[in-house]
Amino acid sequence: MAKSAQQLYEEKKEWVRNKARETVAASQEIGPLPAVVNPERKATAMESFKAFCESYFKEVFYLPWSKIHLDVIAKLERVVKNGEVFALAMPRGSGKTTLCQLAVLWATITGKSDFAVLIAANASRADQLLEDIKVWTETNDLLYEDFPEVCHPIRKLERTAQRARGQKLNGEPTYIDMKQGSFVLPTVRGAASSGACIKTAGMMGSDIRGLSYTRHDGKKTRPTLALIDDPQTREIAQSATQCANCERIIKADVLGMAGAGKKLACCITMTVVADDDVAQRLLDRSRNPEFRGERYQLLDAYPENVELWEQYRRIREAELQSDGDGTQATAFYVQHRAEMDAGAEPTWKERYNVDEVSAVQHAMNLRFRDESAFLSEYQNLPPLAAREEESFDGERMKASLSGRPTGWIPESAQFCTAMIDVHKNLLFWALCAWDESFNGTLVDYGTYPEQKRSMFTLQDAAPTLLTLSPGGLEAAIYDGIKELSSFLFNRPLSREDGADIGLDRLLIDANWGPMTDVVYQVIADQVDHRGVILPSHGVYVGAASKPFSEYAFKRGDRAGLHWRIPNDPARKRVRKISIDTNFWKTFVFSRLKTAPGDPGRLAIDGTEHALLVEHLTAETCTSVEAKGKRVDEWKAKPGRDNHWLDCLVGCAVGASVNGAKLASANAGIRTTRTKVVSLAALQRGL
Repeated sequence: MAKSAQQLYEEKKEWVRNKARETVAASQEIGPLPAVVNPERKATAMESFKAFCESYFKEVFYLPWSKIHLDVIAKLERVVKNGEVFALAMPRGSGKTTLCQLAVLWATITGKSDFAVLIAANASRADQLLEDIKVWTETNDLLYEDFPEVCHPIRKLERTAQRARGQKLNGEPTYIDMKQGSFVLPTVRGAASSGACIKTAGMMGSDIRGLSYTRHDGKKTRPTLALIDDPQTREIAQSATQCANCERIIKADVLGMAGAGKKLACCITMTVVADDDVAQRLLDRSRNPEFRGERYQLLDAYPENVELWEQYRRIREAELQSDGDGTQATAFYVQHRAEMDAGAEPTWKERYNVDEVSAVQHAMNLRFRDESAFLSEYQNLPPLAAREEESFDGERMKASLSGRPTGWIPESAQFCTAMIDVHKNLLFWALCAWDESFNGTLVDYGTYPEQKRSMFTLQDAAPTLLTLSPGGLEAAIYDGIKELSSFLFNRPLSREDGADIGLDRLLIDANWGPMTDVVYQVIADQVDHRGVILPSHGVYVGAASKPFSEYAFKRGDRAGLHWRIPNDPARKRVRKISIDTNFWKTFVFSRLKTAPGDPGRLAIDGTEHALLVEHLTAETCTSVEAKGKRVDEWKAKPGRDNHWLDCLVGCAVGASVNGAKLASANAGIRTTRTKVVSLAALQRGL
């Protein structure tokens, strides 16, 4: 019996539907899996996180590992394998974010974690980190060769997430999930990674607490691993309230994600941004011992030759200001590299730019660019929060000045000290009177040549040393020091009781490299005062530097409160003094803020000191902690003269050399976070 037209039409429709089903089924089926190309390489990478990074991500880690990387990689492996908890602070640019991402991928791709959470300061940042992981599983050819059970199904999606819904491997759904903020690896029979899940969360969002994942078989799981990368933004770091909230979220919400009675593996990689920020809190083992905080630095120790590095800095700054590219500064560094590298301990010797020649030079360039940023972002030692200036009312302001005429010396004074600060245009000087209990008076100060103006700077000085001695710079400085020294030693100095008092100690700045020999020569030629005059070398002793107390003491050396007079065979006729300038600047400011009548006060005579105050407030102080000690580190403000501050420091050191002592030998050394008085208030009142 012949079929009707309607029957033929229905059969045709069914054939088309079946053909379509077959076509769709063929497109959804991605089996069989390719074979593993290198089983031995895969087996090694399955057990070693370091081998995993080296085998499949050579283009990311193209430089040799530093000791920091090796330590962090080992700790990340312990976190994943053993369920441990660590907080690690690494220098910026060390690859900590990539290591954090790869640790999550390694943990899930090898089956060591079936549910990992990748957390960042905010959700959008965390999502971007996860997107990188998705791209790696799709595009990394070496990873595809050894982990086809993960990479093959993902490649077959051809960046069309909707295809995941119907994808099958050997007739079984893969259940891949590529939604934003979520990545469920393919379900593959017998694969260690089968159905593993990675989710993201923002630190300050509401999606951390109670985070869970329901597998395709209906089983509900909780996270077993959390990797937190930089949990704070700069805004969070600068807010005590937000820092406390972020710390609470990590300790309560994140570490509690695994559920009751279960342990969550967790590692936090971060950079310290500000004092007492989230990173500082978690790294503090006495405060949060469960995180076993570890702080890594770009430089474990600074170079010892401060003078050469200061010359390098001046050369580089002048060159860059003239549109140069830094080649002259680099040439200077190459010429003096052995001396300039001495004492430095870079943690990653291969880290430097193409226009640099070493990791030490790279680190010092970063330091010179921005000291505060270098300390926090590369040394993980941020300065303390800005200190509040001590408020002075009108009466106390008046009490800060003695009101006596300049040149007055109190009856209690037992000796005088002076300091000459050497520069190309001018010599700055100050003269102080002291007793043995460190009660002092600034008797007089000035410049040579005298400027005849109440306000001036070193740059606009007129006349200059070369004006008086046009025979060349060395001759001008030699003649200037000789004339000024003679003036200081020969000027009448009488106490208020009429007794004559002499200048017992003179320090002369010898830290300006090109003129160091000139200073030593002029001192050597002053036979009558050779034992009283000392060439002075200021040394920058920061928190990470070797303190004076740890220097070897040789026969013939003299040492006192943060100063040393070494017995240098190379300079037999003239002995120098080395000064810990950071300590002595804090010491001088402590003396200036001491109230009248209290022991150890440095008084300023006279009533008009506007320019002096400009010099005394020309530096900022930050407190830095490293290697178990906290040190005040001073830095000049750009474009400001600080030379009379240096002179007061020299006068105080001279008093110490001559036997002056406070009731406490440690006066002026702050071991806790206390206020340091600024003279900005004094400046406003004058």
